[in-house]
Amino acid sequence: MAIADRLVPQTDAAPKSDSHERNLAELAARHAIAEEGGGAERRERERKAGKLSARERVEFLLDEGTFEETDKFVTHRATDFGMAEQRVPGDGFITGYGRVHGRVVFVFAQDFTVFGGSLSEANAAKIVKIMDMAMRVGAPIVGLNDSGGARIQEGVVSLAGYTDIFLRNTLASGVVPQISAILGPCAGGAVYSPAITDFTLMTEKTSYMFVTGPDVIKTVTHEDVTKDALGGAVTHNEISGVAHFMAHDDQECLATVRELLSFLPSNNLDDPPRKTTQDDPARADVALDTIIPTESNQPYDMVVDVIARVVDDGYFFQVQEHFARNIVVGFARMAGRTVGIVANQPAFLAGVLDINASVKGARFVRFCDAFNIPLITFEDVPGFMPGIQQEHGGIIRHGAKLLYAFAEATVPKLTVITRKAYGGAYCVMSSKHLRTDLNLAWPTAEIAVMGPEGAVNIVYKRELDTTVRRAEAMWPQGKAFTEEEKLAVFEEARKEKVEEFRERFANPYVAAERGYIDAVIRPSETRRRLNSALDMLATKREKNPAKKHGNIPL
Repeated sequence: MAIADRLVPQTDAAPKSDSHERNLAELAARHAIAEEGGGAERRERERKAGKLSARERVEFLLDEGTFEETDKFVTHRATDFGMAEQRVPGDGFITGYGRVHGRVVFVFAQDFTVFGGSLSEANAAKIVKIMDMAMRVGAPIVGLNDSGGARIQEGVVSLAGYTDIFLRNTLASGVVPQISAILGPCAGGAVYSPAITDFTLMTEKTSYMFVTGPDVIKTVTHEDVTKDALGGAVTHNEISGVAHFMAHDDQECLATVRELLSFLPSNNLDDPPRKTTQDDPARADVALDTIIPTESNQPYDMVVDVIARVVDDGYFFQVQEHFARNIVVGFARMAGRTVGIVANQPAFLAGVLDINASVKGARFVRFCDAFNIPLITFEDVPGFMPGIQQEHGGIIRHGAKLLYAFAEATVPKLTVITRKAYGGAYCVMSSKHLRTDLNLAWPTAEIAVMGPEGAVNIVYKRELDTTVRRAEAMWPQGKAFTEEEKLAVFEEARKEKVEEFRERFANPYVAAERGYIDAVIRPSETRRRLNSALDMLATKREKNPAKKHGNIPL
Protein backbone atom coordinates (compact mmCIF):
# COMPACT_ATOMS: atom_id res chain seq x y z
CA MET A 1 0.00 0.00 0.00
CA ALA A 2 1.30 3.46 -0.90
CA ILE A 3 2.05 5.88 1.95
CA ALA A 4 -0.58 8.37 0.78
CA ASP A 5 -3.28 5.71 1.07
CA ARG A 6 -2.52 5.30 4.75
CA LEU A 7 -2.84 9.01 5.61
CA VAL A 8 -5.94 10.85 6.82
CA PRO A 9 -7.88 12.22 3.78
CA GLN A 10 -7.90 15.99 3.41
CA THR A 11 -10.69 18.27 2.09
CA ASP A 12 -10.18 21.59 0.36
CA ALA A 13 -13.16 23.25 2.09
CA ALA A 14 -11.80 23.08 5.64
CA PRO A 15 -11.17 26.35 7.60
CA LYS A 16 -7.59 27.68 7.89
CA SER A 17 -7.28 26.68 11.55
CA ASP A 18 -8.30 23.15 10.64
CA SER A 19 -5.62 23.18 7.94
CA HIS A 20 -2.91 23.54 10.57
CA GLU A 21 -4.41 20.70 12.52
CA ARG A 22 -4.53 18.55 9.39
CA ASN A 23 -0.86 19.33 8.70
CA LEU A 24 0.09 18.31 12.18
CA ALA A 25 -2.11 15.23 11.95
CA GLU A 26 -0.44 14.24 8.69
CA LEU A 27 2.99 14.71 10.25
CA ALA A 28 1.99 12.53 13.21
CA ALA A 29 0.58 9.91 10.84
CA ARG A 30 3.76 9.86 8.77
CA HIS A 31 5.82 9.44 11.95
CA ALA A 32 3.61 6.56 13.02
CA ILE A 33 3.95 4.84 9.65
CA ALA A 34 7.74 5.20 9.72
CA GLU A 35 7.93 3.86 13.27
CA GLU A 36 5.77 0.89 12.33
CA GLY A 37 8.58 -0.44 10.12
CA GLY A 38 7.69 -3.84 8.71
CA GLY A 39 4.68 -4.21 10.97
CA ALA A 40 3.76 -5.71 14.32
CA GLU A 41 3.73 -9.29 13.02
CA ARG A 42 7.32 -9.16 11.82
CA ARG A 43 8.49 -7.39 14.98
CA GLU A 44 6.88 -10.13 17.06
CA ARG A 45 8.71 -12.74 15.01
CA GLU A 46 12.01 -11.00 15.78
CA ARG A 47 11.11 -10.74 19.44
CA LYS A 48 10.45 -14.48 19.63
CA ALA A 49 13.94 -14.99 18.19
CA GLY A 50 15.29 -13.10 21.21
CA LYS A 51 15.95 -9.80 19.43
CA LEU A 52 14.96 -6.21 20.21
CA SER A 53 13.43 -4.09 17.47
CA ALA A 54 15.69 -1.62 15.68
CA ARG A 55 14.12 1.32 17.52
CA GLU A 56 14.36 -0.40 20.88
CA ARG A 57 18.05 -0.97 20.24
CA VAL A 58 18.67 2.70 19.51
CA GLU A 59 16.75 3.78 22.62
CA PHE A 60 18.62 1.25 24.78
CA LEU A 61 22.01 2.40 23.47
CA LEU A 62 21.53 6.14 23.91
CA ASP A 63 20.91 8.22 27.01
CA GLU A 64 17.18 8.46 27.62
CA GLY A 65 15.37 11.02 25.50
CA THR A 66 18.44 12.14 23.53
CA PHE A 67 17.87 10.48 20.13
CA GLU A 68 17.37 12.84 17.19
CA GLU A 69 16.40 10.92 14.08
CA THR A 70 17.42 12.00 10.58
CA ASP A 71 16.02 11.02 7.17
CA LYS A 72 13.02 9.35 8.76
CA PHE A 73 10.88 9.75 5.64
CA VAL A 74 13.42 8.63 3.02
CA THR A 75 12.13 5.91 0.70
CA HIS A 76 13.84 3.77 -1.91
CA ARG A 77 13.99 4.80 -5.57
CA ALA A 78 13.63 1.39 -7.22
CA THR A 79 10.68 0.82 -9.56
CA ASP A 80 11.41 -2.64 -10.94
CA PHE A 81 10.31 -6.01 -9.53
CA GLY A 82 7.12 -4.50 -8.04
CA MET A 83 9.13 -2.26 -5.70
CA ALA A 84 7.24 0.93 -6.63
CA GLU A 85 4.32 0.02 -4.36
CA GLN A 86 6.52 -1.23 -1.50
CA ARG A 87 7.78 1.99 -0.03
CA VAL A 88 8.37 2.23 3.72
CA PRO A 89 9.49 5.55 5.25
CA GLY A 90 13.08 5.23 6.43
CA ASP A 91 13.63 2.35 3.98
CA GLY A 92 14.62 -0.08 6.71
CA PHE A 93 17.37 2.00 8.31
CA ILE A 94 17.15 4.24 11.37
CA THR A 95 19.79 6.97 11.47
CA GLY A 96 20.54 9.93 13.70
CA TYR A 97 22.46 11.02 16.75
CA GLY A 98 22.08 11.13 20.50
CA ARG A 99 24.24 10.96 23.58
CA VAL A 100 26.03 8.26 25.54
CA HIS A 101 27.20 9.31 29.00
CA GLY A 102 26.36 12.86 27.91
CA ARG A 103 28.58 12.86 24.82
CA VAL A 104 27.35 12.99 21.22
CA VAL A 105 27.30 9.69 19.33
CA PHE A 106 26.01 9.01 15.81
CA VAL A 107 24.12 5.78 15.23
CA PHE A 108 22.46 3.76 12.49
CA ALA A 109 20.32 0.68 12.98
CA GLN A 110 19.18 -1.78 10.33
CA ASP A 111 15.55 -2.90 10.67
CA PHE A 112 15.28 -6.53 9.60
CA THR A 113 11.47 -6.26 9.38
CA VAL A 114 11.78 -3.98 6.33
CA PHE A 115 13.11 -5.83 3.27
CA GLY A 116 15.28 -7.93 5.59
CA GLY A 117 17.30 -4.84 6.54
CA SER A 118 18.81 -4.92 3.05
CA LEU A 119 20.98 -2.06 1.84
CA SER A 120 19.60 0.18 -0.89
CA GLU A 121 20.88 3.28 -2.63
CA ALA A 122 18.61 5.41 -0.43
CA ASN A 123 19.45 4.00 2.99
CA ALA A 124 23.15 3.80 2.12
CA ALA A 125 22.99 7.55 1.52
CA LYS A 126 21.44 7.94 4.98
CA ILE A 127 24.41 6.17 6.58
CA VAL A 128 26.94 8.13 4.51
CA LYS A 129 25.29 11.38 5.61
CA ILE A 130 25.65 10.69 9.34
CA MET A 131 29.18 9.34 8.87
CA ASP A 132 30.19 12.57 7.13
CA MET A 133 28.58 14.59 9.92
CA ALA A 134 30.33 12.52 12.59
CA MET A 135 33.66 13.29 10.93
CA ARG A 136 32.88 17.01 10.82
CA VAL A 137 31.89 17.28 14.48
CA GLY A 138 34.30 14.63 15.82
CA ALA A 139 31.92 12.08 17.36
CA PRO A 140 31.91 8.24 17.49
CA ILE A 141 29.86 6.17 15.05
CA VAL A 142 27.95 3.07 16.20
CA GLY A 143 26.40 0.70 13.66
CA LEU A 144 23.71 -1.75 14.74
CA ASN A 145 23.86 -4.38 12.01
CA ASP A 146 20.99 -6.76 11.25
CA SER A 147 20.76 -7.17 7.50
CA GLY A 148 20.28 -9.67 4.71
CA GLY A 149 22.86 -7.84 2.63
CA ALA A 150 22.60 -5.84 -0.58
CA ARG A 151 19.10 -5.32 -1.96
CA ILE A 152 19.04 -7.62 -4.97
CA GLN A 153 16.30 -5.65 -6.74
CA GLU A 154 18.61 -2.62 -6.99
CA GLY A 155 21.58 -4.49 -8.43
CA VAL A 156 24.87 -2.63 -8.69
CA VAL A 157 23.38 0.51 -7.13
CA SER A 158 23.23 -1.22 -3.74
CA LEU A 159 26.81 -2.42 -4.18
CA ALA A 160 27.83 1.16 -4.85
CA GLY A 161 26.13 2.10 -1.59
CA TYR A 162 28.23 -0.42 0.32
CA THR A 163 31.39 0.93 -1.26
CA ASP A 164 30.45 4.50 -0.32
CA ILE A 165 30.19 3.29 3.29
CA PHE A 166 33.51 1.43 3.11
CA LEU A 167 35.21 4.62 1.95
CA ARG A 168 33.82 6.56 4.93
CA ASN A 169 34.88 3.78 7.30
CA THR A 170 38.40 4.06 5.95
CA LEU A 171 38.56 7.85 6.07
CA ALA A 172 37.12 7.90 9.60
CA SER A 173 39.60 5.28 10.83
CA GLY A 174 41.84 6.85 13.45
CA VAL A 175 39.74 10.04 13.44
CA VAL A 176 36.61 8.99 15.36
CA PRO A 177 35.95 5.68 17.14
CA GLN A 178 33.83 3.28 15.07
CA ILE A 179 31.92 0.42 16.70
CA SER A 180 29.89 -2.32 15.01
CA ALA A 181 27.32 -4.38 16.88
CA ILE A 182 26.26 -7.47 14.93
CA LEU A 183 22.75 -8.24 16.14
CA GLY A 184 21.54 -10.48 13.33
CA PRO A 185 22.85 -11.76 9.99
CA CYS A 186 25.71 -9.95 8.29
CA ALA A 187 26.81 -11.57 5.05
CA GLY A 188 28.63 -10.93 1.80
CA GLY A 189 29.91 -7.41 1.25
CA ALA A 190 28.16 -6.28 4.44
CA VAL A 191 30.89 -7.83 6.60
CA TYR A 192 33.61 -5.51 5.37
CA SER A 193 32.29 -2.37 7.00
CA PRO A 194 32.42 -3.96 10.49
CA ALA A 195 35.85 -5.39 9.63
CA ILE A 196 37.20 -1.86 9.05
CA THR A 197 35.70 -0.45 12.24
CA ASP A 198 37.61 -0.44 15.52
CA PHE A 199 35.50 -2.89 17.55
CA THR A 200 32.99 -5.55 16.61
CA LEU A 201 30.49 -7.07 19.04
CA MET A 202 28.31 -10.14 18.44
CA THR A 203 25.41 -11.81 20.21
CA GLU A 204 25.24 -15.55 20.83
CA LYS A 205 22.75 -17.56 18.74
CA THR A 206 21.31 -14.54 16.89
CA SER A 207 24.23 -12.97 15.02
CA TYR A 208 26.30 -14.32 12.12
CA MET A 209 29.08 -13.01 9.90
CA PHE A 210 30.38 -14.69 6.78
CA VAL A 211 31.44 -13.79 3.26
CA THR A 212 29.63 -16.81 1.81
CA GLY A 213 26.89 -18.76 3.59
CA PRO A 214 26.60 -22.49 4.27
CA ASP A 215 24.56 -23.19 1.12
CA VAL A 216 27.16 -21.67 -1.20
CA ILE A 217 29.97 -23.45 0.62
CA LYS A 218 28.21 -26.79 0.25
CA THR A 219 27.73 -26.18 -3.47
CA VAL A 220 31.28 -25.07 -4.15
CA THR A 221 33.44 -27.03 -1.71
CA HIS A 222 30.97 -29.78 -0.66
CA GLU A 223 31.54 -28.93 3.01
CA ASP A 224 28.60 -29.17 5.41
CA VAL A 225 28.58 -26.47 8.07
CA THR A 226 25.95 -24.68 10.13
CA LYS A 227 25.60 -20.89 10.22
CA ASP A 228 26.68 -20.88 13.84
CA ALA A 229 29.80 -22.97 13.26
CA LEU A 230 30.69 -21.01 10.15
CA GLY A 231 30.25 -17.48 11.42
CA GLY A 232 28.57 -17.36 14.81
CA ALA A 233 29.65 -15.35 17.83
CA VAL A 234 31.74 -18.15 19.34
CA THR A 235 33.54 -18.78 16.05
CA HIS A 236 34.51 -15.16 15.54
CA ASN A 237 35.40 -14.50 19.19
CA GLU A 238 37.44 -17.64 19.84
CA ILE A 239 38.78 -18.83 16.49
CA SER A 240 38.97 -16.13 13.82
CA GLY A 241 39.44 -13.05 16.01
CA VAL A 242 37.07 -11.08 13.75
CA ALA A 243 34.96 -10.04 16.77
CA HIS A 244 36.12 -8.36 19.98
CA PHE A 245 33.20 -9.01 22.34
CA MET A 246 30.52 -11.67 22.76
CA ALA A 247 27.19 -11.01 24.49
CA HIS A 248 24.29 -13.25 25.47
CA ASP A 249 21.63 -10.95 24.01
CA ASP A 250 20.96 -7.51 22.52
CA GLN A 251 20.73 -5.79 25.90
CA GLU A 252 24.10 -7.07 27.09
CA CYS A 253 25.68 -6.21 23.75
CA LEU A 254 24.40 -2.63 23.80
CA ALA A 255 25.39 -2.19 27.46
CA THR A 256 28.90 -3.31 26.48
CA VAL A 257 28.98 -0.69 23.72
CA ARG A 258 28.06 1.99 26.27
CA GLU A 259 30.80 0.82 28.63
CA LEU A 260 33.36 0.71 25.84
CA LEU A 261 32.52 4.29 24.86
CA SER A 262 33.10 5.39 28.47
CA PHE A 263 36.82 4.65 28.03
CA LEU A 264 37.23 6.37 24.64
CA PRO A 265 37.67 9.97 23.54
CA SER A 266 35.15 11.34 21.03
CA ASN A 267 37.85 11.84 18.42
CA ASN A 268 41.59 11.84 17.81
CA LEU A 269 42.02 15.43 19.00
CA ASP A 270 40.38 14.84 22.38
CA ASP A 271 41.78 13.20 25.47
CA PRO A 272 39.93 10.21 26.89
CA PRO A 273 37.35 11.09 29.57
CA ARG A 274 38.61 11.10 33.14
CA LYS A 275 36.56 9.48 35.87
CA THR A 276 36.56 10.38 39.55
CA THR A 277 37.91 7.61 41.77
CA GLN A 278 38.46 7.12 45.47
CA ASP A 279 41.26 4.62 44.85
CA ASP A 280 44.53 6.06 46.20
CA PRO A 281 46.99 6.60 43.28
CA ALA A 282 49.83 5.55 45.59
CA ARG A 283 48.07 2.47 46.96
CA ALA A 284 50.53 -0.36 47.62
CA ASP A 285 49.39 -3.97 47.42
CA VAL A 286 51.98 -5.96 49.37
CA ALA A 287 50.66 -9.22 47.88
CA LEU A 288 52.46 -8.23 44.67
CA ASP A 289 55.81 -8.61 46.40
CA THR A 290 55.38 -12.39 46.55
CA ILE A 291 52.98 -13.03 43.67
CA ILE A 292 55.57 -14.40 41.21
CA PRO A 293 56.18 -18.14 41.72
CA THR A 294 59.68 -19.09 42.84
CA GLU A 295 59.96 -21.56 39.97
CA SER A 296 60.18 -19.73 36.65
CA ASN A 297 58.17 -22.39 34.84
CA GLN A 298 55.17 -22.03 37.15
CA PRO A 299 52.18 -20.06 35.80
CA TYR A 300 50.19 -17.27 37.41
CA ASP A 301 47.23 -15.22 36.16
CA MET A 302 48.44 -11.84 34.89
CA VAL A 303 44.93 -10.38 34.99
CA VAL A 304 43.89 -11.53 38.46
CA ASP A 305 47.26 -11.56 40.20
CA VAL A 306 48.85 -8.42 38.74
CA ILE A 307 46.67 -6.11 36.63
CA ALA A 308 43.68 -6.15 38.97
CA ARG A 309 45.97 -5.25 41.89
CA VAL A 310 47.41 -2.23 40.09
CA VAL A 311 44.54 -0.51 38.23
CA ASP A 312 41.75 1.62 39.72
CA ASP A 313 39.24 -0.37 41.77
CA GLY A 314 40.68 -3.62 40.41
CA TYR A 315 38.61 -3.27 37.23
CA PHE A 316 39.96 -4.33 33.84
CA PHE A 317 37.77 -4.17 30.70
CA GLN A 318 39.16 -6.89 28.46
CA VAL A 319 39.06 -6.71 24.66
CA GLN A 320 39.08 -9.97 22.63
CA GLU A 321 39.07 -11.93 25.86
CA HIS A 322 38.43 -15.26 24.15
CA PHE A 323 40.92 -14.97 21.28
CA ALA A 324 44.70 -15.53 21.51
CA ARG A 325 44.52 -15.82 25.28
CA ASN A 326 48.31 -15.88 25.62
CA ILE A 327 48.18 -12.11 25.32
CA VAL A 328 45.77 -9.81 27.17
CA VAL A 329 44.57 -6.41 25.93
CA GLY A 330 41.97 -4.03 27.27
CA PHE A 331 41.17 -0.79 29.03
CA ALA A 332 41.50 0.24 32.65
CA ARG A 333 41.84 3.45 34.61
CA MET A 334 44.78 4.80 36.58
CA ALA A 335 43.92 7.68 38.92
CA GLY A 336 40.78 8.10 36.83
CA ARG A 337 42.49 8.33 33.43
CA THR A 338 41.95 5.77 30.67
CA VAL A 339 44.91 3.54 29.84
CA GLY A 340 45.32 0.71 27.35
CA ILE A 341 46.92 -2.42 28.75
CA VAL A 342 48.88 -5.04 26.84
CA ALA A 343 50.13 -8.03 28.83
CA ASN A 344 51.50 -11.51 28.31
CA GLN A 345 49.44 -14.19 30.04
CA PRO A 346 51.64 -16.85 31.71
CA ALA A 347 48.51 -18.85 32.55
CA PHE A 348 47.98 -19.68 28.85
CA LEU A 349 50.75 -21.12 26.65
CA ALA A 350 53.23 -19.60 29.13
CA GLY A 351 52.50 -16.16 27.60
CA VAL A 352 54.41 -16.98 24.41
CA LEU A 353 53.92 -14.72 21.39
CA ASP A 354 52.41 -16.45 18.36
CA ILE A 355 50.72 -15.25 15.16
CA ASN A 356 47.32 -14.55 16.68
CA ALA A 357 48.71 -12.87 19.78
CA SER A 358 50.92 -10.60 17.69
CA VAL A 359 48.06 -9.46 15.47
CA LYS A 360 45.71 -8.97 18.43
CA GLY A 361 48.27 -6.89 20.30
CA ALA A 362 49.31 -4.83 17.28
CA ARG A 363 45.79 -3.75 16.38
CA PHE A 364 45.04 -2.73 19.96
CA VAL A 365 48.27 -0.75 20.30
CA ARG A 366 47.55 1.14 17.08
CA PHE A 367 44.04 1.98 18.24
CA CYS A 368 45.30 3.39 21.53
CA ASP A 369 47.98 5.40 19.75
CA ALA A 370 45.42 6.84 17.30
CA PHE A 371 43.18 8.02 20.14
CA ASN A 372 45.69 9.38 22.67
CA ILE A 373 45.34 6.54 25.16
CA PRO A 374 48.55 5.85 27.16
CA LEU A 375 49.86 2.30 26.96
CA ILE A 376 50.98 0.14 29.87
CA THR A 377 52.70 -3.16 29.06
CA PHE A 378 53.06 -5.95 31.61
CA GLU A 379 55.71 -8.32 30.32
CA ASP A 380 56.36 -11.96 31.06
CA VAL A 381 57.25 -13.56 27.75
CA PRO A 382 59.50 -16.58 27.09
CA GLY A 383 59.79 -15.76 23.37
CA PHE A 384 58.03 -16.42 20.10
CA MET A 385 56.21 -19.70 19.52
CA PRO A 386 58.49 -22.18 17.72
CA GLY A 387 57.24 -24.69 15.17
CA ILE A 388 56.68 -25.43 11.50
CA GLN A 389 53.07 -24.25 11.57
CA GLN A 390 54.02 -20.87 12.98
CA GLU A 391 56.91 -20.37 10.56
CA HIS A 392 54.84 -21.40 7.54
CA GLY A 393 52.00 -19.20 8.78
CA GLY A 394 54.26 -16.16 8.72
CA ILE A 395 55.20 -15.60 12.36
CA ILE A 396 58.04 -13.37 11.15
CA ARG A 397 55.65 -11.04 9.34
CA HIS A 398 52.93 -11.14 11.97
CA GLY A 399 55.35 -10.71 14.86
CA ALA A 400 56.73 -7.67 13.08
CA LYS A 401 53.27 -6.09 13.24
CA LEU A 402 53.45 -5.87 17.01
CA LEU A 403 56.99 -4.56 16.82
CA TYR A 404 55.92 -1.95 14.27
CA ALA A 405 52.90 -0.88 16.33
CA PHE A 406 54.89 -0.26 19.51
CA ALA A 407 57.69 1.45 17.59
CA GLU A 408 55.42 3.97 15.81
CA ALA A 409 53.26 4.73 18.87
CA THR A 410 53.87 8.22 20.26
CA VAL A 411 51.48 8.15 23.23
CA PRO A 412 52.97 7.74 26.72
CA LYS A 413 54.35 4.19 26.94
CA LEU A 414 55.19 2.39 30.18
CA THR A 415 56.49 -1.16 30.60
CA VAL A 416 56.71 -3.37 33.67
CA ILE A 417 58.73 -6.58 33.35
CA THR A 418 57.42 -8.98 35.97
CA ARG A 419 59.41 -12.08 35.05
CA LYS A 420 60.61 -13.35 31.67
CA ALA A 421 61.75 -11.07 28.87
CA TYR A 422 63.67 -13.23 26.45
CA GLY A 423 65.08 -12.77 22.97
CA GLY A 424 63.21 -11.00 20.21
CA ALA A 425 60.07 -10.98 22.33
CA TYR A 426 61.89 -8.70 24.82
CA CYS A 427 62.55 -6.28 21.98
CA VAL A 428 58.97 -6.38 20.69
CA MET A 429 57.14 -5.90 23.99
CA SER A 430 57.61 -2.14 24.25
CA SER A 431 61.28 -2.25 25.20
CA LYS A 432 63.27 0.91 25.94
CA HIS A 433 64.72 0.73 22.44
CA LEU A 434 61.24 1.36 20.94
CA ARG A 435 61.05 4.83 22.55
CA THR A 436 59.19 3.60 25.61
CA ASP A 437 59.15 6.38 28.18
CA LEU A 438 59.54 4.37 31.38
CA ASN A 439 60.70 0.77 31.70
CA LEU A 440 60.41 -0.79 35.13
CA ALA A 441 61.38 -4.27 36.29
CA TRP A 442 60.56 -6.32 39.34
CA PRO A 443 63.43 -8.12 41.11
CA THR A 444 62.03 -11.37 39.67
CA ALA A 445 62.66 -10.16 36.10
CA GLU A 446 64.77 -12.36 33.83
CA ILE A 447 66.11 -10.38 30.85
CA ALA A 448 68.33 -12.29 28.46
CA VAL A 449 68.69 -13.57 24.92
CA MET A 450 67.08 -16.83 26.01
CA GLY A 451 66.18 -18.72 29.16
CA PRO A 452 68.96 -20.23 31.29
CA GLU A 453 67.99 -23.80 30.38
CA GLY A 454 68.34 -23.18 26.64
CA ALA A 455 71.33 -20.86 26.94
CA VAL A 456 73.38 -23.33 28.95
CA ASN A 457 72.98 -25.99 26.28
CA ILE A 458 74.65 -23.63 23.81
CA VAL A 459 77.08 -21.54 25.85
CA TYR A 460 78.40 -24.34 28.05
CA LYS A 461 78.02 -27.33 25.72
CA ARG A 462 81.75 -27.93 25.34
CA GLU A 463 82.37 -27.48 29.06
CA LEU A 464 79.57 -29.90 29.96
CA ASP A 465 80.89 -32.52 27.54
CA THR A 466 84.38 -32.09 29.07
CA THR A 467 82.93 -32.61 32.56
CA VAL A 468 81.39 -35.91 31.47
CA ARG A 469 84.67 -37.11 29.89
CA ARG A 470 86.62 -36.23 33.03
CA ALA A 471 84.12 -38.10 35.17
CA GLU A 472 84.47 -41.12 32.90
CA ALA A 473 88.27 -40.96 33.09
CA MET A 474 88.15 -40.87 36.90
CA TRP A 475 85.63 -43.70 37.11
CA PRO A 476 86.84 -46.69 39.20
CA GLN A 477 88.63 -49.34 37.14
CA GLY A 478 86.56 -52.37 36.35
CA LYS A 479 83.27 -50.57 36.93
CA ALA A 480 81.13 -49.71 33.90
CA PHE A 481 80.29 -46.04 33.25
CA THR A 482 76.72 -46.53 32.04
CA GLU A 483 74.62 -44.16 29.97
CA GLU A 484 72.44 -43.50 33.03
CA GLU A 485 75.51 -42.47 35.02
CA LYS A 486 76.78 -40.27 32.18
CA LEU A 487 73.38 -38.55 32.07
CA ALA A 488 73.37 -38.06 35.85
CA VAL A 489 76.81 -36.39 35.73
CA PHE A 490 75.74 -34.25 32.80
CA GLU A 491 72.51 -33.10 34.49
CA GLU A 492 74.27 -32.28 37.75
CA ALA A 493 76.84 -30.15 35.94
CA ARG A 494 74.14 -28.58 33.79
CA LYS A 495 72.07 -27.65 36.84
CA GLU A 496 75.04 -25.79 38.31
CA LYS A 497 75.57 -23.89 35.05
CA VAL A 498 71.87 -22.99 34.84
CA GLU A 499 72.04 -21.41 38.29
CA GLU A 500 75.28 -19.65 37.39
CA PHE A 501 73.75 -18.28 34.18
CA ARG A 502 70.62 -17.14 35.98
CA GLU A 503 72.65 -15.24 38.57
CA ARG A 504 74.90 -13.62 35.97
CA PHE A 505 72.46 -12.82 33.17
CA ALA A 506 68.80 -13.75 33.85
CA ASN A 507 68.08 -10.84 36.15
CA PRO A 508 67.11 -7.17 35.73
CA TYR A 509 70.41 -5.68 36.85
CA VAL A 510 72.50 -6.15 33.71
CA ALA A 511 69.83 -4.28 31.73
CA ALA A 512 69.55 -1.66 34.48
CA GLU A 513 73.32 -1.07 34.32
CA ARG A 514 72.95 -0.29 30.62
CA GLY A 515 69.97 2.04 31.19
CA TYR A 516 67.60 -0.28 29.34
CA ILE A 517 65.61 -0.50 32.57
CA ASP A 518 64.93 2.82 34.28
CA ALA A 519 64.34 1.31 37.71
CA VAL A 520 64.11 -2.00 39.49
CA ILE A 521 61.26 -1.60 41.96
CA ARG A 522 59.39 -3.41 44.68
CA PRO A 523 56.31 -4.90 43.01
CA SER A 524 54.06 -3.25 45.59
CA GLU A 525 55.27 0.16 44.36
CA THR A 526 54.04 -0.48 40.81
CA ARG A 527 50.79 1.48 41.01
CA ARG A 528 52.44 4.53 42.53
CA ARG A 529 55.29 4.55 40.04
CA LEU A 530 52.96 4.18 37.05
CA ASN A 531 50.64 6.95 38.22
CA SER A 532 53.59 9.23 38.88
CA ALA A 533 54.92 8.56 35.39
CA LEU A 534 51.51 9.16 33.78
CA ASP A 535 51.32 12.54 35.54
CA MET A 536 54.80 13.40 34.31
CA LEU A 537 53.98 12.32 30.75
CA ALA A 538 50.69 14.19 30.53
CA THR A 539 52.31 16.87 28.38
CA LYS A 540 54.39 14.50 26.25
CA ARG A 541 54.77 15.55 22.62
CA GLU A 542 56.44 13.24 20.12
CA LYS A 543 56.10 13.02 16.35
CA ASN A 544 57.14 10.51 13.76
CA PRO A 545 59.02 11.59 10.61
CA ALA A 546 56.86 13.35 8.04
CA LYS A 547 55.38 10.86 5.57
CA LYS A 548 52.12 9.92 3.92
CA HIS A 549 51.93 6.73 5.98
CA GLY A 550 54.16 3.82 6.89
CA ASN A 551 54.03 0.37 5.32
CA ILE A 552 53.16 -1.94 8.21
CA PRO A 553 53.91 -5.61 7.35
CA LEU A 554 50.32 -6.71 6.69
